[in-house]
Amino acid sequence: MTDSKIIRYENISMVYSDSQVISDINFEVKKGEFVTVIGSSGCGKTTLLKMANGLIIPTSGNVIVNGKNTRQTDLTSLRRSIGYCVQGSVLFPHMTVAKNIAYVPNLLNKRDRKKIDAAVDKWMNIVGLEFSMKERYPYQLSGGQQQRVGIARSLAVSPEILLMDEPFGSVDEITRGMLQDEIIRIHEQTGITILFVTHDINEAMRLGTKVLVMDRGCVKQYDSPDAVRKNPADEFVEKLLFRSVK
Repeated sequence: MTDSKIIRYENISMVYSDSQVISDINFEVKKGEFVTVIGSSGCGKTTLLKMANGLIIPTSGNVIVNGKNTRQTDLTSLRRSIGYCVQGSVLFPHMTVAKNIAYVPNLLNKRDRKKIDAAVDKWMNIVGLEFSMKERYPYQLSGGQQQRVGIARSLAVSPEILLMDEPFGSVDEITRGMLQDEIIRIHEQTGITILFVTHDINEAMRLGTKVLVMDRGCVKQYDSPDAVRKNPADEFVEKLLFRSVK
């Protein structure tokens, strides 16, 4: 039987110089879950996210991704199998939309032009980009369009896992709502496992099938949005909900 737990954080701690950023964290992400990570500024959300693709190796403890310990695996191969999308999309400005999306597939399938083109078309369609945009450059796109290209590029190798670090933080409220709708649809359509960092509690509660609440490097609560809303684990979670949930 295959393990339904696609990511496991086991006794994770992280220390930078004399500062402890993460303190003995344990949790698991099952295949197909959409886990949103929310918490106070500097609580370790992004650090935790980057551990899933080996960009950060914990000071102690182990991160197990698809059964492999990030300490003992080829990190280049690991990162090529995991989508990674950050705020502002960070597109290559000298590349067209099509070439941006095709960047990683091209590294993996240099001789298979048809396969690469098919991946570009597939993900442009899924994220809601018109094919007429293929030859445009990032500066010719709106902020929302650029973010869609960034999402398509992250998904272009059909990864099982997508890591998203405040991906909608730099767009206006209307565009943000549209992108939230799109990522919900993409998750439902593909069944991909998503780990999504946000500073917006409303976004976390709307998008996640599970919500992980952090404060000062510790997990305060990890449960469904409904359970978090109805039964906040402590005063910190309660205040977070009281301040922000509409």
